[in-house]
Amino acid sequence: MMTIGIFAKNANVSRETVRHYVELGLIETSKHPDNGYQLFSEKALMRMQFIRGAQQLGFKLQEVKMIFDDAQKGNSPCPRVRELLVDHIKESKRRIQELVELNARMESALTAWGNMPDNTPNGDSICCLIESQRINA
Repeated sequence: MMTIGIFAKNANVSRETVRHYVELGLIETSKHPDNGYQLFSEKALMRMQFIRGAQQLGFKLQEVKMIFDDAQKGNSPCPRVRELLVDHIKESKRRIQELVELNARMESALTAWGNMPDNTPNGDSICCLIESQRINA
């Protein structure tokens, strides 16, 4: 059994992260019989490593909790994991496309602004560069 400090160090996370995961019900603890300190088992460390691995694949803590719930009920969480990962990939591709479009707008603006003068605000204008851009709603 490990105290929170040793557990956090072994899991390579902060104590605050450990406390947060305990609060969410992702990590279970027991109490030291003499001083009431929280104690963490090797199983808790394995769960923490699972959480970190899931996060590296883009899973949110709420999704990890659903995976744990499936497993605790004796159901294979693998179908849910696959489904969630498919959704994450779709969302990731959508966000990448948005970033590509944003980058193209920024590069276009920078090119267009290349020879424009640096005007001083006059009460009717703040920055002629941004104001020269067309807004696509």
